[in-house]
Amino acid sequence: MRVTINGGHYPNLDSGAIGKTGLQEAVITKDVMQRVAAYLKVIAYEVLEVQKNELYEITSASNSFHADVFISIHCNAAGNDLAKGAETWYQDNSLKGEKLANCIQKQIVNSITYNDGKNIVDRGIKAAVPGISGLYVLNQTNCPAVLVELAFITNSEDEKLLAESSKRDEFARAIARGITDYWL
Repeated sequence: MRVTINGGHYPNLDSGAIGKTGLQEAVITKDVMQRVAAYLKVIAYEVLEVQKNELYEITSASNSFHADVFISIHCNAAGNDLAKGAETWYQDNSLKGEKLANCIQKQIVNSITYNDGKNIVDRGIKAAVPGISGLYVLNQTNCPAVLVELAFITNSEDEKLLAESSKRDEFARAIARGITDYWL
């Protein structure tokens, strides 16, 4: 299997969202991308890691790689600092994208816990509709594609999850398991 993993945003050029502690989305997504790739390579998947500033460069690289699936990793942000949890987006009307999103979201929600032992808030899967809520990387790739919003970097409890190396590893393992579940 060929998998493209995209770490959203680009360190030192486009930080993405920034948490109250200064934690940068681009740094988190790069780390999680590398961890997911490492887990998949262990089980003999071919993996392309791509973190570029221009979206067309990301989708072109994935399409040239002839990926079987595409996963873009991000941290969510909101003006309301109470918003928290994980959600996964797929291209509207893509049954395979919807299946991939379900597999990954299920693994994240069942694997990630807050310090109080409660599972991360499940914000579900969401369909990106071109022209309304479309996401460029989802509709410009030639394979089933999802965009994973790990957690809200603007929520203090979620930001703590994202800041911990061990929790980032749990996110990576959950995403990798979700990808392998997709093929079952």
